[in-house]
Amino acid sequence: MIIGLTGSIATGKSTVSRMLKEKGYPIVDADEISRQVVEPGSIVLEKIADAFGKEVIDQNGGLNREKLGSLIFNDQLKREKLNAIMHPAVRQEMIRQKESWLEKGFNTVIMDIPLLFESKLQSYVEKIIVVSATPSIQRDRLMARNNLTGEEADARINSQLPISEKEKGADAVINNNDSLEETERQLDEILAKWLVLP
Repeated sequence: MIIGLTGSIATGKSTVSRMLKEKGYPIVDADEISRQVVEPGSIVLEKIADAFGKEVIDQNGGLNREKLGSLIFNDQLKREKLNAIMHPAVRQEMIRQKESWLEKGFNTVIMDIPLLFESKLQSYVEKIIVVSATPSIQRDRLMARNNLTGEEADARINSQLPISEKEKGADAVINNNDSLEETERQLDEILAKWLVLP
């Protein structure tokens, strides 16, 4: 079974991903892949430099994320241009990794995709787990973790699809408002119900 794991900022998706990894499930991590595809010397990095200029490459030949971020931050067209370069490469690598795990004999692969709904990647998976938390807990965690003001935290939360919308598209929801033990208990319950082994 291919399980999609998603959530919103500061809901604890990474925590659940770590728990699954510790239980022996292979993880295809979209965030990690989006960093891998722009490593120095990669075709994707070359395409980004062609599209946005050499100043988006740092002195070590890597991607200058801050520079690129400042270019696309308020520019919808530039953001779409970047996505048109990045998304196909990330998706291709995600599929390659998933197939590779299946070939190695794993029965279940976890696809950790933060923007699963926003990027409309539901067809990539058979079941979806959404890691959820109340907006006030999201806000507190974000403020503590990223040293943000309440307003900054709210802006980041509001820039994403509401977690309530994601819950509607889920096959299972983990409410990560409580202790880690409680989160893991919910996870174990879902895995047992779906009869999925690594």
